[in-house]
Amino acid sequence: MKVRNSLRSLKVRDKNCRIIRRRGRVYVINKKDPRFKARQG
Repeated sequence: MKVRNSLRSLKVRDKNCRIIRRRGRVYVINKKDPRFKARQG
């Protein structure tokens, strides 16, 4: 999982990426390709 300041560029890598908020943190997750996980902050 990558930790980034901005998740915008990570979201456009793949059409299955979703941005999700959990416990005050913002995550990018991708069910089809789990490599594309990222967290902000």
